[in-house]
Amino acid sequence: MRNLIFVISTLFILTGCNRLSDTRTIKLAHSLDVNHSVHKAMVKMGEDLSQISGGKMELEIYPSQQLGTERECIELLQIGSLDMTKVSVGVMENFAPRMKVFGLPFLFRDKNHSFQVLDGPIGQELLDEGTKYWIKGLAYYDAGSRSFYTKDKPINSPSDLKGLKIRVMESVTAMNMVNSLGGSATPISWGELYTSLQQGVVDGAENNPPSFYLSRHYEVCKYYSLDEHTVLPDVLIIGTHIWNDLSEQEKKWMQEAVDNSVVYQRQLWAEAEKEALDEVQKAGVEIIYPDKTLFSSKVEEVYSDVKENEDMYSLVQRIQNTK
Repeated sequence: MRNLIFVISTLFILTGCNRLSDTRTIKLAHSLDVNHSVHKAMVKMGEDLSQISGGKMELEIYPSQQLGTERECIELLQIGSLDMTKVSVGVMENFAPRMKVFGLPFLFRDKNHSFQVLDGPIGQELLDEGTKYWIKGLAYYDAGSRSFYTKDKPINSPSDLKGLKIRVMESVTAMNMVNSLGGSATPISWGELYTSLQQGVVDGAENNPPSFYLSRHYEVCKYYSLDEHTVLPDVLIIGTHIWNDLSEQEKKWMQEAVDNSVVYQRQLWAEAEKEALDEVQKAGVEIIYPDKTLFSSKVEEVYSDVKENEDMYSLVQRIQNTK
């Protein structure tokens, strides 16, 4: 709490100083490593924003959880002490409930299908979901597909998950998904996961290849099973306190810089996925390519629950019907 108060006080002072300048400085914080494709895309976004606006707008980036976890950054954004952040869509479902649709396993046919949905009317509709919580979505960054990695045994089928404690995000949908496959879902913050794996608090986790690699979780977990159960994009969000204060011209500058960064990040992501899998294999990780139908056939219960919610089921159908 003391650290959070310090962060808020510091940001308040800096914000006050920036008001004296002709340049509007936008503060963005996130939890990722500086080598991550999303951070690199944000650096490009800052460079583009400065160039497009003729120096009238600048981006100030705080990476690697300098200002807190994803949830803490959202809370800072909501009270106006932070302007922008990046969070997983799994965390966003706590603030934009309909976004939990992305946590449904095997929702998309392939990567192209996911981009058609995210970049189209459905994706835009969901980006605007959080405005009543003082949050506006600007874009989706590619975060690939999430798969299981474990310490002591490979996951070849859902039955191998039985009795294993699997770390998940603070997402009801993620917990339901892991439980439906036979594991025991255990919510733990990303920053605490390495130690939790070492100490046996959990037996494994699930995430995309670059996150598995950059977090160095491969040092503890030597089995990576690419079942690719969910596609959870990252969401770039801005506080409505700053968005509503921007002029129409400033909003256009911001959105153009954001859109450029999305194209750049997706290119970097494809390269990062290949590099991550190559590097963890060199470090002794066994990559497993299980029969995905063994997993997809086990999640019918999750979709049965969705059918009870007319709005959510309609959303799922619209996504599945997107060409």
